[in-house]
Amino acid sequence: MTEALVEMADTLVADYDVIDLTHRLAAHCVDLLHVSAAGLLLIDEHGDLRLLASSNEQARLLELFQLETDQRGPCLEAFHTSQPVLVDDLESNGRRWPAFAFEARRQGIRAVHALPLRLRAKTVGALGLFSTEVTSLSEDDQRLGQALADVATIGILQQRALARSETVIEQLQGALNSRVTIEQAKGVLAERGGIDVDAAFALLRDYARERRMRLSDLARSVGVDRTVAADVLRRRSG
Repeated sequence: MTEALVEMADTLVADYDVIDLTHRLAAHCVDLLHVSAAGLLLIDEHGDLRLLASSNEQARLLELFQLETDQRGPCLEAFHTSQPVLVDDLESNGRRWPAFAFEARRQGIRAVHALPLRLRAKTVGALGLFSTEVTSLSEDDQRLGQALADVATIGILQQRALARSETVIEQLQGALNSRVTIEQAKGVLAERGGIDVDAAFALLRDYARERRMRLSDLARSVGVDRTVAADVLRRRSG
């Protein structure tokens, strides 16, 4: 736990990579909270929630399902209420979101816990935790999950002098736009390498970290330069 918090705090330096920070958050949640997957939603410039990060394809699809259906899911509820939403058994406690509960169970998810991303009175998103087992989130795990979410929230909103709220929104929008570029790069690598999108993202992330590159910058290069894509894919054997 200490290592996770220190690692995330270490990313809060000048010109840090928000996308990498939030993916680290999702990965740490899976490692530390005994959940199967994690995803992170963030508001855009219009106040609408959008997907920013996920630990795997399963979490990505479930978060997108919540955003694209008329019936809200637990992550949207956590965002709108600024309160945790804990559902230890979707079979018996998912009636508030029947469409989401059905889709989650179809994908093998049995429990969902959602925590708000808050900075003082401002809620900017939600962290979704998904489990393949019927399980509750202990009080200690809830505190730890919220602590990780709080660190990520500070990182997302950090700037040395944020005097105007428009600047915050511009930063968040930039991160969300970068996410689209990364999704496209994952698709390119998956298609060219004959691998699944989770494996493609792992290659992209590790390549960027080893070369101290921003994920978004590398993703743009992959999309326009076949040589860069091939070099990333060669990492499988390297």
